[in-house]
Amino acid sequence: MENANRIVAAGIAAIEAAADQQTLELVKAQYLGKTGELNALLKQLGQMSPEERKTVGAHINECKNRFQTAYNAKRDALNEAKLQERLAAEALDITLPGRAQEQGGLHPVTLTLQRVVELFHGMGFEVADGPEIEDDFHNFQALNIPQDHPARAMQDTFYVENGDVLRTHTSPIQIRYMLNKKEPPIRIIAPGRVYRVDSDATHSPMFHQAEGLWVEEGVTFADLKAVFTDFIRRFFERDDLQVRFRPSFFPFTEPSAEIDIMGENGKWLEVGGCGMVHPNVLKNVNIDPEKYTGFAFGIGLDRFAMLRYGVNDLRLFFDNDLAFLKQFS
Repeated sequence: MENANRIVAAGIAAIEAAADQQTLELVKAQYLGKTGELNALLKQLGQMSPEERKTVGAHINECKNRFQTAYNAKRDALNEAKLQERLAAEALDITLPGRAQEQGGLHPVTLTLQRVVELFHGMGFEVADGPEIEDDFHNFQALNIPQDHPARAMQDTFYVENGDVLRTHTSPIQIRYMLNKKEPPIRIIAPGRVYRVDSDATHSPMFHQAEGLWVEEGVTFADLKAVFTDFIRRFFERDDLQVRFRPSFFPFTEPSAEIDIMGENGKWLEVGGCGMVHPNVLKNVNIDPEKYTGFAFGIGLDRFAMLRYGVNDLRLFFDNDLAFLKQFS
């Protein structure tokens, strides 16, 4: 029994000295393995008398239990130490500030639209809206563009079912508004998405327009020039901005004009189209052209956004590049 006490004491000391799990397992194998020192003592029981075998065997089992208890305690201690080490390595410093929340911003075209609407609101215009899928009457015929009119070749149109189209301009909004309004005075701004088969650095198959309409007794081209010149100077915040109206052609206005502004490089830059509402258009919406006159104009909101923010490629607005778009928020 003295031998057993000596062996278990040495084994427990080795357990206490083990610095890691691998060393601890080697100690266990040395003392409790099949060929371990404590199990080797059991082989000597066959040489003893039955009485001695009973007493010595019980003592050896007690020594094995003491060893196992010491082993379990050491194993748990090593596991706990390893856990604490990992937790310390992964610990969060709760005194650090949290991650800043990303704040979204409005798209530059939306910001431009808001500015345009704000300026025309100040001149007594209200915002009108309409569907983006239009029938032939509202998109073409009511605007003095019948089936065989050569002006249809000016616009590459997206056609959908039943002969309907993705609207090629926001002019159909004006038609719907005049049909519903019944009687002038009418003073509206009609912004929205429009669609044409075109795509390059300054054109997109989907783009944004804003069209204005004023119909009332006695409205003249002079009113058109005054309203648009005031708007464009306020938009670009330049009271000295030069604006010119160049004769042009649109089937829905007569006379018609292109609108140019003087760029910083000393060259004229086209920014819109305009004209007096064609009498046929007024007739198509049941407004007497002998009593009422009106003017209409249209601008490209995407182009205005390019000019406002100094962007030279229209496609950048729609590539969903957050690094680019965040500049405007």
